[in-house]
Amino acid sequence: MRVHNRELENAVYRKLAERGVELEAIADIVYDMQLPYHPNLSKETCLESVRAVLSKRELQHAILVGIELDVLAEQGLVSEPLLSILRDDEGLFGCDETLALGSVFGYGSIAVTTFGYLDKQKVGIIRQLDNKALGKVNTFLDDLVAAVASSASSRIAHRQRDLDEKVYELEALAAGEAASAQEAKVIPLDPFLKEASAGE
Repeated sequence: MRVHNRELENAVYRKLAERGVELEAIADIVYDMQLPYHPNLSKETCLESVRAVLSKRELQHAILVGIELDVLAEQGLVSEPLLSILRDDEGLFGCDETLALGSVFGYGSIAVTTFGYLDKQKVGIIRQLDNKALGKVNTFLDDLVAAVASSASSRIAHRQRDLDEKVYELEALAAGEAASAQEAKVIPLDPFLKEASAGE
């Protein structure tokens, strides 16, 4: 049976909420990442970008797979030695980063480099999810949240660039039309130019 995208999206929202991840918390990370480049950025725009990213199947699939593995490990339903690796979030275990990183490629190099930064710095809710003292297994989830935040950040960066270019084009067009209008109104003062204009 084919699963409808709306059902997937609802499942992602539900699973994130069950694991204590609010979309606003991800939007806060996006805001912090993009504010230095876009001083007029609003948190509403960041939240909209997070929602847009979460509507993509590749990220939805990654989130559902990752959270499911975290929950199974938390419940002790994964066999050893993988259970210990997941519970300890072992440093040499890279499948969590691989799953998350694979879902950001669609948003370009900005998303990839931002993901690397967030993976190392553990900004905002990512740091909370990485805290093993809470007794939760979020081996995949912290990286997946970083993937959503980095993708949403890249989306804003690219959309802002597109908007800047449109504004530039409109300004150039307006300036060109103004220049043409100004040239049409020019009355040559030199008698020779007057005669030349009259002969055209």
